[in-house]
Amino acid sequence: MWTERVNGFQVEAGASSFLDTKRSTLNLCGELKLQDKLIAANPAARDRFIFWNDRLHKLPTGVGELMRSGILSWRGKLRLIAESIIPRRRDGHDESIHEFACRRIGREAAGVLVDAMVTGIQAGDPTLLSVAAAFPRMIELEREFGSLIRAMPKVRRQRLAESTAAAHHSPLTTHHSTTPGGTLWSLKGGMGQLIGSLADSCGETGAEIIRGITVKRIVRRADGGWTVHAERTDEWPADAVVLACPSFVQAEIVESLDGELSRLLLEIKYNSVAVVALGFRQADLASPISGFGYLSPQRTRRDVLGVLWSSSIFDHRSPAGMVLVQAMCGGWNRPEIVSWNDEQLVGTVLAELHQTMAITAKPALVHVIRWPQAIPQYHLGHLDRVTAIEARRKKHVGLYLTGNSFRGVSVNDCTAEAVRCANEIIQNLTTSMS
Repeated sequence: MWTERVNGFQVEAGASSFLDTKRSTLNLCGELKLQDKLIAANPAARDRFIFWNDRLHKLPTGVGELMRSGILSWRGKLRLIAESIIPRRRDGHDESIHEFACRRIGREAAGVLVDAMVTGIQAGDPTLLSVAAAFPRMIELEREFGSLIRAMPKVRRQRLAESTAAAHHSPLTTHHSTTPGGTLWSLKGGMGQLIGSLADSCGETGAEIIRGITVKRIVRRADGGWTVHAERTDEWPADAVVLACPSFVQAEIVESLDGELSRLLLEIKYNSVAVVALGFRQADLASPISGFGYLSPQRTRRDVLGVLWSSSIFDHRSPAGMVLVQAMCGGWNRPEIVSWNDEQLVGTVLAELHQTMAITAKPALVHVIRWPQAIPQYHLGHLDRVTAIEARRKKHVGLYLTGNSFRGVSVNDCTAEAVRCANEIIQNLTTSMS
């Protein structure tokens, strides 16, 4: 999560926003006194698209729009609507997202709508990802209501009630949305502003933040404490050690401490993603860009996973008279694309934009960001894997593992996980001192 400023454009290197359907990130912004920096997505961002059958389709937001949409065949539409009469699953085996979607809404909707959704969140393969690990709420809704469709109005009412109640008691009352689907938020200075403010707040408490150091290993001392060893001769004593880096880096750091824990951490796989940010003069485009952007299902194996219409979603993302789009390439099924040189990568994205959006203009901005190991993939067996990692981790008192490798990849998941981990540390340290 970081923001890069290039020639007047504001480019998100990673996550670009967060929803307020869960309040963990919004609460963090309140604690950091960022209320006046928060910006809500523009109304146009509600319109999202899927590139399917060689054209863009607006993503339906209700049954009426679904029936008028050309995104599914009539057979596929009727099968999706029939979800309400499909019996709930009784056994407890770990089901892939694709299996779950096929069973609930049908194979066609699973292969288009759900595949595209997974592309946008994990850039992963829905046939490999565990639905219980990646989308536990879907399992809960099926268990509680027996049907996702029957659950939707009840969930909307519940979210609206919670949102309204929270707005009356929140320091962010004037910024808080009361729409049942939630509002998408960012900060005027980009998501990097959240990280910068968090770092500054730590400094205000007297804590020292040391940057530019690679931690190589941790060693348990005889007195029960820890020593953190860096790449050179630097080392620090610690009462508790928290590893919030990607799981494959955690594996390297704990390898000399616990080989089995290291092996388990390495079982969590990552995909690779490249972000290609392109800025255009609005006057050079045939029509305005309005909406959130579009996704392509992974199974189409296209060179571009999807495109965010960044300057349409939030203000302050491009200079006056300019537009900014950010294309995502690679993913689980096309990892080789990330290693393409800039010329080939940018040329591929421009060809895609010509086909999908009829853009022929030469970009005024080209900025490429590569993430060779981008997003953890919660493959089948992930929950059992995390349970085994936790059991092993607890053998080392004072060691904590967190980050997006275990319990969710969204910004809200990460801020909620940080609070959970911090509370566990406080409780354990308090107990040990009493």
